This record gives sequence, C-alpha cells and structure tokens, in this order.
Amino acid sequence: MAQYEILGGGYQAEISPRGAALRVLRHDGRDLVTSWPEDGPIPYYSGTLLAPWPNRVAGAAYDFEGEHHELPVNEPDRGNALHGFVADVPWTVAELFAAEDDHGFVRLTHTIEPTSGYPFRLALQVRHDVSASGLVTTVTAENVGTNAAPYGCGPHPWLLAGPDVEAYELDLPAGQVLTTDELLRPRALEDVSGTPYDFRQPRALGATAIDHAFTGLTAGRVRLRGPEGGVEISWDPAVMPWAQVCTGTGLGHRGVAVEPMTCPPDAFNSGTDLVVLKPGDTHEARWTITAF
Repeated sequence: MAQYEILGGGYQAEISPRGAALRVLRHDGRDLVTSWPEDGPIPYYSGTLLAPWPNRVAGAAYDFEGEHHELPVNEPDRGNALHGFVADVPWTVAELFAAEDDHGFVRLTHTIEPTSGYPFRLALQVRHDVSASGLVTTVTAENVGTNAAPYGCGPHPWLLAGPDVEAYELDLPAGQVLTTDELLRPRALEDVSGTPYDFRQPRALGATAIDHAFTGLTAGRVRLRGPEGGVEISWDPAVMPWAQVCTGTGLGHRGVAVEPMTCPPDAFNSGTDLVVLKPGDTHEARWTITAF
C-alpha cells in the first residue's frame, strides 16, 4: 500500500491511507512513535485517528435525542464499541506537498456514512504537517447529514523515548483520573493526589501500570523523557480536555500511548464534554508531536 512521506525541519513522517494513520515519525533519525509494516496489521491502533468517538461506548449502546442506538461490538471480551469507525478504513489523499528540509503536508478525506448504531453523515478531513515545529495534525469534522450527531475524536500514537518504558520519566499535568471497572468502563472521577497516577511532578514510570483517562489539565501536553531523548504531544485543552494514557503493560507493545481526547470514555452515554454537531456544523481539533 502506498505511503506518503513528508519531511521538514529534521522530521520525517510517513502517513498511511489506512486510517489516515501516522505510521512513522522520526526526528534526526530517532523514532518518536511505534511504527508498523506498510501493509499492516496496525497493532493496538498505533498512530490511528479515533472518530466519531474515542475510547469506548460501554455496552456498545447509547441514547441520543430520544432514540436508542446499538453499535457493532469490536471489543468482544468486554462488550464495548471501541475507537469509532475510521481507524482502519481507507482514506482518500486529497493533497500532497513535500519540500525536503523545509516543510511538507498531506491532506486526506473520508466520509462516515449512516450505519448501524450511527445514522449520521460526517465529512472528515485530516491534515498532517511537518516543519521545524514538529508534526501538526488537524482533524476537521463537518455534519453533512440532516440530523444532529454526537461526536468526539482523538489520536492514538504510541510515543517512544527509548526501549525501556519503565525508565521513562512521565510529565502529566492532570489533577483528576477516571477510574474504571473490570470491563474498562468509567466508574468514578478522582483526584490524583495520593494515587499512583499523580505525575504532576515528573517522575519515572517504573512498574506503574496505567490505562486511564485524565482531566483537570493545567497544560495541554504530555511529555516523556528517556535515555534517548524526549517526546512531547501538545494540544489545546479547551478543545481536548481529556487524555488517555496507556503504558501497554502486559501487551508486549513498545512505547506509551498518549491520546488527547475531546471527551472521556463513554461520553455517548454520560454526555460529558460530548460534541453535538448540528447539520452544517464543523469541529476542529489539532495536536503536535515534537522531539526535545
């Protein structure tokens, strides 16, 4: 499958039309994200985009504007609907520009058509830009249907700061953590003080296992520092007030997943920070990955 390489400011990114996914990102030859083979499979949603919801819809069912909807279950061991519809579908490349050692970008499009559990029509665009500022990704959603639609989005990069995750120093300026039950469905929002999940003062991950959503952000960023250098993902917390962090404990997968999100897990049921797009409405979210 064709890959689209863009270069700029010492950064090299390769974008796959599968899921408009970030397959490779390097800075001066150092890997900043976990990559995967050109023809897949895509392991653990690495580098994909999550829409029209990030994370989970508990029980793969929700009510919206008086109607009950049942989504396809794609997390069968837990009975949930995970990460939306677009992470592994083909996107169309609409525009490509590459200027070596300067900047480059690629813009891809995809339309979510009405389907089982989601009878809404959204036109999506994603643009990946590289320059000396890093990789900037912008996702725009427009409701091109006839009814209001629930919506949320986020990315799913696995960030790399060396081979040993336990040696990473995590800087996570979040005051609250969303605890979950055994099915990874939201249970309670708690203050991080006194918990293993307080990384407001940067410290080594060690053996701490994390697979939680965080909010109460004092800054829209997460930083990882390792023996080979650091990597940061940053965003506007007014647009994306949540971040899922997963250390991948027990998965055998490299890196730490850091997923800024417009809403928390199961927002289709809770309504927390849920975006409602009326016909003709648009929503834009943007994030940046940089080396340091």
